[in-house]
Amino acid sequence: MLEIQRILCPIDFSDASRHALAHAVTIGQWYGSHITALHVGDPMIVLTVTPPVLFAEASDGVLAGKTSRLELEDHVGEWLAPAKSAGLQTDVIIDEGNPAARILERAASLPANLIVMGTHGRGGFERLVLGSAAEKVLRKATCPVMTVPPPTAGTSKLPFAHLLCPVDFSDSSIAALRFAFSLAQESNARLTLLHVFEWPSDEASARRVLETSEFHRRWEVETRQQLEALIPDDVRNWCTPEPKLAFGKAYQQILSVAASEHVDLIVAGVQGRNALDLMLFGSTTNQVVRQAVCPVLTLRS
Repeated sequence: MLEIQRILCPIDFSDASRHALAHAVTIGQWYGSHITALHVGDPMIVLTVTPPVLFAEASDGVLAGKTSRLELEDHVGEWLAPAKSAGLQTDVIIDEGNPAARILERAASLPANLIVMGTHGRGGFERLVLGSAAEKVLRKATCPVMTVPPPTAGTSKLPFAHLLCPVDFSDSSIAALRFAFSLAQESNARLTLLHVFEWPSDEASARRVLETSEFHRRWEVETRQQLEALIPDDVRNWCTPEPKLAFGKAYQQILSVAASEHVDLIVAGVQGRNALDLMLFGSTTNQVVRQAVCPVLTLRS
């Protein structure tokens, strides 16, 4: 049984972070989690002319002498009212400094089993520059991270009715699938397992070969069997996971299935923690997180 004992939810007093907190509370109810709300004020950022995209962006959320720490704690505590009403244990942390660094440090020291944080604007991360707080947290967090689009851009519902888990048979995607099984059980959700055969560079030639050869049929049979083998018997007692196969660019197919089937959550694994991976954050996962209109939960192997 998956355990999520502690959820860390960064709060910047925006509608996006309130929406993310609602997701954290829902998950917390399933697992009996303790929810920690973290507000980070960056004294260097608040002096700039342009308001920052994340954290300390509201006038009542600035740690620059304008609001006392006790007032901030009370204000964040008010935001936690839904969690308290649900019977969950909560606490508040007020911090200063670089937002991404503080979030990562707190996630490690608590330790948190899950970070739930909001994104801003349509297209999720399309308005966030490389090196932003959210992007750094996603790349460097050692625990799973759920990014939640703002309610004006998002299409998902709570509790989750349909989950999508891309599977490429890597260790990270298998770990993501185990997480998806647990979430599907808790929310009584439909679960789709998706494997994408990604085209080589010469897509037109590859398509002709695959469509006219025995390879296509054999690949489809064998891959479907591999996906079915990943589903434990006990999972089939309470859920009917649906294996699905697709051809094309992986991120495009993931987004297409998520949109056409009205998926409420994508659960995806990210491989490795080497320098190249941290720089690129995995092209497929990066594109999915940036463009998805439903929350995306990422796990790193």
